[in-house]
Amino acid sequence: MSIAKTRPAPYYAVIFTSIRTPGDDGYNDMADAMVELAARQPGFLGVESAREELGITVSYWDSLASIAAWKQNTKHLAAQRAGQDKWYERYKTRICLVERDYEFSSCTPEN
Repeated sequence: MSIAKTRPAPYYAVIFTSIRTPGDDGYNDMADAMVELAARQPGFLGVESAREELGITVSYWDSLASIAAWKQNTKHLAAQRAGQDKWYERYKTRICLVERDYEFSSCTPEN
């Protein structure tokens, strides 16, 4: 996993925070498939994800219209239903405008 390479701000972040039910039951395969599918959607800029007891996935998009289109993607809708039926105890989604970003790296760039 790496830090997403986004374009210069402004852009949008969708923050999906979740508490999972016990077990996998196909969750990891579906999560991987959704990242691959999202990456092919117009307006997708990148994704970052971390999971311990609390899962947080942040996807980055160029516009609210791109986010709305992703939310209505047929395969994504099926994954959302499966998540509510078997994978999530609770979740919350937040959509934010990223007005500024900056970074630090102690790594020397490769030539």
